[in-house]
Amino acid sequence: MVRLGAPDYLKLIQANCLDVSYAGAEANVAVSLANYGIATDYITCLPDNPIAERCIMDLRGHKVGVDHIQRTGKRMGILYLETGSNARPSKVYYDREDSSIATVEPGSIDWKEILKDATWFHWTGITPALSANAAAECLKAIKTANELGVTVSCDINYRGNLWKYGKTAAEVMPEMVAGSDIILGNEEDCEKVFGIKPKDFDAAKTNGNVDQTSFLSVCQQMMERFPRCKKMVVTLRGAINANHNTWGGVLYNGKELIESRRYDITDIVDRVGGGDSFMGGLIFGLLHYEDDRRALEFATAASCLKHTLKGDYNWVTFQEVENLMNGDSSGRVKR
Repeated sequence: MVRLGAPDYLKLIQANCLDVSYAGAEANVAVSLANYGIATDYITCLPDNPIAERCIMDLRGHKVGVDHIQRTGKRMGILYLETGSNARPSKVYYDREDSSIATVEPGSIDWKEILKDATWFHWTGITPALSANAAAECLKAIKTANELGVTVSCDINYRGNLWKYGKTAAEVMPEMVAGSDIILGNEEDCEKVFGIKPKDFDAAKTNGNVDQTSFLSVCQQMMERFPRCKKMVVTLRGAINANHNTWGGVLYNGKELIESRRYDITDIVDRVGGGDSFMGGLIFGLLHYEDDRRALEFATAASCLKHTLKGDYNWVTFQEVENLMNGDSSGRVKR
């Protein structure tokens, strides 16, 4: 979709111009993986117009495969963003009704052909929120991936403002999540969609202090409900204010709860896309290290760095993430 952001911490009502970039949960993950050297294809529907053409050029410039993008429908979805500061939170406004992906024709995507040589398929809960057709195609992709032995990961990514077509996330998502091998969420995702929440936790009252071990029960309950799941991952954000967050995560593999390092992120440039950068880092880490702890630390470090970058995409390299993982957080000039 198109991301239109108010510049310089302005509210949208103040802005006389908007910064144009491109965004989308699955697209953000694809860009991260491509940056780390993973061959990646992005599947969606876009209209046949110059704005969509520029979006495709943008993805291609990040080495993301675009050969399976369908040119159908009349418009791209739009995300309007105003970046918060201090006690004023960032705000996102969606304009996604009747976008090309929301009006995808059932059965128009040949998932068997697309996934025949794939090793991993990733989806998020934003896609099925857009329309019944988008949900049906996403479910078909998941089932096809299951049949072909392709690893499936999902980010629950609950967005209450997008579920407008008569179905709720609680009605649609369980069958889709049931086909996923790796599940990512946060405390709100699990509670809003599945009614699963940590005891005595309120994200708005953490003041940056999040007890990671309190999420063990969330992970256990999710894996009990979705037995296909091999790893349940929860991102943990402690909000001190709009510019200052703590950041970390936990991974439960059915045997142990692994806790990541906690990052204290001050002077945040842009936190939108942070969860997607975590997911991109997690997928890469699980493929590259084959060690759950190392994969979790890579994901957390990658998403920590994303908070320093404007736009949805995480432009960091593998080496930059490894440097932070190894303790280099000084910000000294590299010469």
